[in-house]
Amino acid sequence: MKKITIAIDGHSSCGKSTMAKDLARRIGYVYVDTGAMYRAVTLFALRNNLFNEDDTVKTDELEKRIPEISITFQFNPETGRPDTYLNGELVEQVIRSLEVSNHVSAVSAIPFVRTEMVAQQQAMGQEGGIVMDGRDIGTTVFPNAELKVFVTASAEVRAQRRFKELEEKGMPADFDDILQNVIDRDYQDSHREVSPLRQADDALLLDNSNLTIPEQNEWLYEQYLRVAGE
Repeated sequence: MKKITIAIDGHSSCGKSTMAKDLARRIGYVYVDTGAMYRAVTLFALRNNLFNEDDTVKTDELEKRIPEISITFQFNPETGRPDTYLNGELVEQVIRSLEVSNHVSAVSAIPFVRTEMVAQQQAMGQEGGIVMDGRDIGTTVFPNAELKVFVTASAEVRAQRRFKELEEKGMPADFDDILQNVIDRDYQDSHREVSPLRQADDALLLDNSNLTIPEQNEWLYEQYLRVAGE
């Protein structure tokens, strides 16, 4: 089968990363979690006091310090999936915190942040054989990807999934706060000026509100076989 580029976009907490990671592992492709990249930049900004009191970003200061930010992925043999590293530090768990979730949309909407991350993402996928998920992969990063999928689910279902994930990790969580975060991020992601979240014209729509993880994984695998075998 030919090596293709697979772009998976969609709303926050809809399981994009899970299905993308599982497919990449199943077919031997490289997986890149673009959302983790923006979360890592957000963590850097939080740690370095680059937010104002009203939670807006100190953009001038962040732009000066962008060259200091190095984001890499390393395969974790225990989980069979890549972990995110910020300047050499493993941050896979901490970037999933609600504090980072509450600030990431503001950071990811900044044009110079997106320009830097998109350039890194495009460099990673030049040779094909890659699965990448995010908000603008099929529209901006890889507009010519052979397989594009747009994933969604109801806000309540996504909030419940996020709540359960945080609980299982022993992290404090409040369902109402998470639901509001999901709703707010949907609005922010869809209304930002640069690369807003939208379904590409040639993307397949997957509403996984009522699907199990194995069911959605099998659906995605079937789409891969159909496209890569053409």
